[in-house]
Amino acid sequence: MTSLNPVRILKNEAEEEKAEIARMSSFIGAIAIGDLVKSTLGPKGMDKILIGHGRNESSLEVTNDGATILKAIGVDNPAAKILVDMSRVQDDEVGDGTTSVTVLAAELLREAEKLIDQKIHPQIIISGWRRATTIARNALKSSSMDNSANSEKFREDLLNIARTTLSSKILSQHKEHFSKLAVDAVLRLKGSGNLGAIQIIKKKGGVLEDSFLDEGFLLDKKPGQHQPKRVENAKILIANTPMDTDKIKVFGSRVRVDSMAKIAELEVAEKEKMKDKVEKIVKHGCNVFINRQLIYNYPEQLFADAGVMAIEHADFDGIERLALVTGGEIVSTFDQPDKVKLGRCDVIQEVMIGEDTLMRFSGVALGEACTIVIRGATQQIIDEADRSLHDALCVLAATVRESSIVYGGGCSEMLMACAVQAEAAKTAGKEAVAMEAFGRALQQLPTIIADNAGYDSAQLISELRAAHAQGNSTSGLDMEVGRIGCMKQLGITESFVVKRQVLLSASEAAEMILRVDNIIKAAPRKRVQDRGHC
Repeated sequence: MTSLNPVRILKNEAEEEKAEIARMSSFIGAIAIGDLVKSTLGPKGMDKILIGHGRNESSLEVTNDGATILKAIGVDNPAAKILVDMSRVQDDEVGDGTTSVTVLAAELLREAEKLIDQKIHPQIIISGWRRATTIARNALKSSSMDNSANSEKFREDLLNIARTTLSSKILSQHKEHFSKLAVDAVLRLKGSGNLGAIQIIKKKGGVLEDSFLDEGFLLDKKPGQHQPKRVENAKILIANTPMDTDKIKVFGSRVRVDSMAKIAELEVAEKEKMKDKVEKIVKHGCNVFINRQLIYNYPEQLFADAGVMAIEHADFDGIERLALVTGGEIVSTFDQPDKVKLGRCDVIQEVMIGEDTLMRFSGVALGEACTIVIRGATQQIIDEADRSLHDALCVLAATVRESSIVYGGGCSEMLMACAVQAEAAKTAGKEAVAMEAFGRALQQLPTIIADNAGYDSAQLISELRAAHAQGNSTSGLDMEVGRIGCMKQLGITESFVVKRQVLLSASEAAEMILRVDNIIKAAPRKRVQDRGHC
C-alpha cells in the first residue's frame, strides 16, 4: 500500500491552531495578562518596575497603572493583545479602571475555561453572559445616585471620587491635598470637560505636598537678553516660523568672491532679511512674541530694541495650549497683520519654582485655564504622580459630564454579582450556569482587593455577600481596618461611567476571545538578499 501525504492548504511555514488548542492558547494568554496586573489592584496594590532599553540609555518607570504596565510590555499572544488594547481604550475613554477591566476579562475567561471543560458550548456561555451583563448594568444603574443639582453635595462627591481614585496610587498618602487640587482644576472648567486647559508641569525638588495649583498658564521658558521681564496688558503673537528662513548657509557651501568685502555684503544681506521679518512682526502691534522655533541673537537684539518680550523654542504642546488659553492663533506668515488674531492676558511675569524660572501668564482669555505644578524627590516619583493625577482628572471630567456616582470598595461588584446570581436561580437551562460563572467573576474583584491587602479574603467576601443578601446594598470592604463597612459613611465613591465601562468592555473582550476556534498565523516574510553580495 502507498501512504497518502497530508494535503497542505496553507502556504509554507504558516501555522494553524484549531479548536481546543486555539481556545487553550487564548485562555492561557488572557489569564496570564490578568495575573500580571492583578497584584496592583486596590488601595494596597503593589507597584511594578519597568525597565526599557533605548539606543543610548535604559529608561526606568515605577508604576501601578494598568494601562502603563500593559503598554510597556511586548506580548505575542493574540488574546493578550486584545486585553492590552482594551485597557488602552479604557484609559483613553475614562482614564481609570484599566486594571479592573483587564482583571475582570481574565476572570471571565478563567470561568469560561471551567465551563468548556464541562462540555458547555461557547455560544451558550456567550448567551448567558449577555443576559448577565444586562442584569448587572441595570443593577448598577439602579444603585447609582446623582447629586449634581446640589453644588455642595456634588463637590463632596467629586472629592470622594478623587480620594478613591488616588487611594490606589502613589499619591495615597497625600490624597486629601491632591484631591482638592484635581477637583479645583476640573470645576474651573465650568462643565466644558476640556482637559487641554489644565497644564501639568513636573519639577524635581521638594516633596509631593509642595505641589500646587496656579491659576493661569505657566510656560517653562525665559525671555531673551535685555528684554522686558514683566509685561502688563500683553498682546501676544504666537508663531511657528524659522527666523533664519532666508539666511544663506555659509558653512558647508562654496562661495566664490573677489574680496573679503563681498563676504561682509553677504552677511549684511542676511541681517537685512532678518530685520525685515522682525519689522513685519512688530507691525502686528504685539508686545510679546512667542515662537515655536529658535529666534537667534540678532533678531533677539532687534526685539529688545523694540521693547518686545520674545520667547523662543516653546515646545509645540506648550504653544498650542497657550493659543487655546490666550485666545490667539498660531501664525507662520506676517504679511497681513489685520487678519491675525493676537492672544491676550493681563500680566506676564517671571516666577521661581525651586531653582527654575518660568513665565506666568495671569488673567488669560480662557479664564478656566490653570496649571498644576508637581514637585517630588525623583523623576520616577514625579512621573507616577503625573499619571495618577491625570487618572483623577479624567475621571472627574467624565463625572462632570455624566454625574451619576456609585459606591466603591467592592460594593458595586458584589451588588451586580448578587443581582446576576439571583436571576440565574430563576433561569432554566445551561445559560444559568454561565450566568453564575459571570457572577463569580465579578466577585473576584473584591476578593483580589482583599488578597492584595493581606487580609482573609474568604472570610471578608462571605461576610460581604451575606450583607448584600440581607439588603445592606452600601456594604463594601474597608481596607484601612480589614472589615466590612458602609461605603456611604466612609465616603468611598466611584464614577458610574468608569464602572459601566469596566463591565461592558470586559464582557465584550472576553466574549470576543471566547468566540475564537481557530488561530492562523501567516508565513513570515523572508528577507530577499542581494545576490551580488552573497
